[in-house]
Amino acid sequence: MRVRRALLFVPGDDRHKIEKAAALDVDAVILDLEDGVAASRKEAAREITAAALRELDFGRAERLVRINWVGAETGYEADIAATVGWRPDGYVIPKVESAVEINQVARLVVATEHERGWPGGSILLFPIVETARGVINLRDIVESTPRLGGLMFGAEDLAGDMGATRTPDGWEVFYARSAVVMHARAMGLDAIDTPYVHLENLTGLVADAEQAHYMGYTGKLAVHPRQVEPIQRVFTPRPEEIERARRVIAAYHEHQRAGQGVFVLDGRMIDLPMVRHAEGVLARAQAAGVLSVE
Repeated sequence: MRVRRALLFVPGDDRHKIEKAAALDVDAVILDLEDGVAASRKEAAREITAAALRELDFGRAERLVRINWVGAETGYEADIAATVGWRPDGYVIPKVESAVEINQVARLVVATEHERGWPGGSILLFPIVETARGVINLRDIVESTPRLGGLMFGAEDLAGDMGATRTPDGWEVFYARSAVVMHARAMGLDAIDTPYVHLENLTGLVADAEQAHYMGYTGKLAVHPRQVEPIQRVFTPRPEEIERARRVIAAYHEHQRAGQGVFVLDGRMIDLPMVRHAEGVLARAQAAGVLSVE
């Protein structure tokens, strides 16, 4: 089980920033060839990103590449051609509106896997849903391919696409934020929340990450290294959560042996869905390295 709590964007044309990101204790680094790179720097970004994949040790971090929009002639094919040979762990696909874009990328990846003799499905795909059309086509997107590693949400682009105004409470994107996590979790996928763009407001970042965690998101996109630790802390089970989960599971097995299904623990009714939740807490804690495998 790979943990994806914080996924840090870094410009694909900045070797220094990529090296700093590779040295961080972050779950995933997203080498960005899209919005983080000026139009005049796209080719340089492909070369620098490919060299980073080839030469740098990213430690435990997942190595992802965000390609350009699979739409007009934006260079996504060149992005993949330049980087796929160095076997990134996955590609992040921006502005996905249907299964069509995902399958276009998948075909290129499959061809390379076959040519190189790599295991099928070894390179994952991560669509970002950040347009109104993408939201209404969520079912089509999550059912597109078993190669999906997770589903990402982009609130800023969505608000622009809708003509909505971004507000601190986020009600203008709440429906879409809920729909993305619902569809992701229905398919057993990681749900990765939108970036928090107010870089100096770490208190606001924590509150926003906590809201996403309560909604069922498993992680959050980060746009600055200082955001990594707070995000990963929010999405890591706390000691009291781990202890509670252990007690729930132990009590469940005890009551099962006694022939009882639903039971009460600390004044709260416990049934099988709550037991499954407790098991999920322990699995996430193990993946995050805060609980040893028993």
